[in-house]
Amino acid sequence: MQGGLKSTIDHKEIRRWIEERGGKPARVKDVSGGGYLLRVDFPGYSGHGSLEEVSWEEFFDQLEKNNLAFLYEEKSEKVSRFNKFISRDNA
Repeated sequence: MQGGLKSTIDHKEIRRWIEERGGKPARVKDVSGGGYLLRVDFPGYSGHGSLEEVSWEEFFDQLEKNNLAFLYEEKSEKVSRFNKFISRDNA
């Protein structure tokens, strides 16, 4: 991947990256059709009010159930919070 982007399905690596940046596992509160959208909530940023915290167990259950990988930026000039959930087929 270009630009310092990496993808992983390793639960320990995902949790390390999120916790190092002060994030918490979350999901979007109101999804039409009853879907389940995983997110990372960084308190004090734009997710306030639209996200609800979930347990790590639920977070990783949904990651596996939906065959997702975690795309993230490990290194940049400053600490990056860029992340995205992608299909493992595209990882």
